[in-house]
Amino acid sequence: MSAHSTPSLLSERKGFSTALVSHLAKLGLHTLQDLILHLPIRYLDETRITAIRDLRMGDEAQVQGEIVHAEVSYKPRKALIARIQDESGQLTLRFLHFYPSQINTLKEGAKLRVYGEVRHGFFGYEMVHPQCKKWREDAPVNTQLTPVYPTTAGLPQANIRKAVMLALEQNILFETLPAWVYAAHQMPSFSDSIRTLHQPAPHVSLEALQARTLPAWRRLALDELLAQQLSMRKHYAKRRSLDAPSVAESMKLVPALLQHLAFQLTNAQKKVVTEIANDLSQPHPMQRLLQGDVGSGKTIVACVAALQAIEHGWQVALMAPTEILAEQHFKKFTQWLVPLNIHIAWLTGSQSKKERAEALNSIADGTAQMVVGTHALFQDAVQFKRLGLAIVDEQHRFGVQQRLALRQKGQPEP
Repeated sequence: MSAHSTPSLLSERKGFSTALVSHLAKLGLHTLQDLILHLPIRYLDETRITAIRDLRMGDEAQVQGEIVHAEVSYKPRKALIARIQDESGQLTLRFLHFYPSQINTLKEGAKLRVYGEVRHGFFGYEMVHPQCKKWREDAPVNTQLTPVYPTTAGLPQANIRKAVMLALEQNILFETLPAWVYAAHQMPSFSDSIRTLHQPAPHVSLEALQARTLPAWRRLALDELLAQQLSMRKHYAKRRSLDAPSVAESMKLVPALLQHLAFQLTNAQKKVVTEIANDLSQPHPMQRLLQGDVGSGKTIVACVAALQAIEHGWQVALMAPTEILAEQHFKKFTQWLVPLNIHIAWLTGSQSKKERAEALNSIADGTAQMVVGTHALFQDAVQFKRLGLAIVDEQHRFGVQQRLALRQKGQPEP
């Protein structure tokens, strides 16, 4: 699908009713492109009929026959129970949740095709909540596997399959890679891959589809990884084009901190400290993920980075997702930094009006060299005099826009 193609809204296309568009929107599907990329989660093999006597425990199979008995049972719980018979035997069909229309469908004498998983029951094999559809003697079986899609309440599989087919008929698929690239890796084209997954040909292996080892799945995985890498490279290039203060190595505060610590940094911590110091010395913004187990010493590494910025006149913001975690950080940084005559401000949503006003003033006039807080740091009232470094703990618990809001509070070097 071309990266330059204009998204086609489902609401503007023929065949998509208002109700259908509304249901698809609940799945995040708003355009033809969205719908085409809404891939099956599994497949049903309705291409053959299995004799009841040949059923095996755990199999998903399709049988056809006549309903010879049907009743609503109330013990041990309410259930609609029917028995279907073919020339080789009988099979119990059990429905624990059912509608009046299903009672009519499963009445004695009805000829049905039934698809479901074979289980052990009270009276031999049974299927619980199988798919049922009326069957005529001359009705052919499906010639290809049936896709099953992620769906939502009120949107039957038949409807979403029809919607996907309508989207495919619009012929909006474009190749995303040069032919020599996917040919070299023995992969199909993008268009062929999409159509194979939505409409698998009769010869396509069900096992390969389910296990996602089919070349079509591999091709889409390649596209997804490539798109992710291109997005990251684009973001990297954009970030490198932005200006940021170049912060030199700390010659006073960091050595003073390390001298008074009750422990020594590990080799891994020293390595990361050096890398971060190098990042801070660059004229473009740093974006670094510091990952480690609980107790591995991430906080002291963050503290060293903060001191490098503070020593050169920049403010530091440390944001945590909860007030409890923010308070833990505040106490720890107070223990380390106050002996170095560094002023730390504390900002959360539960502060008194007076405490908050004092904190905001110290942040705005630069008295607060470091600020520890929660989501309160995002608020418009929080104005830094010279924010140079933002540290976010458990950054996955904050939205992208929230993190950007904090970064935008940084000011260019005067």
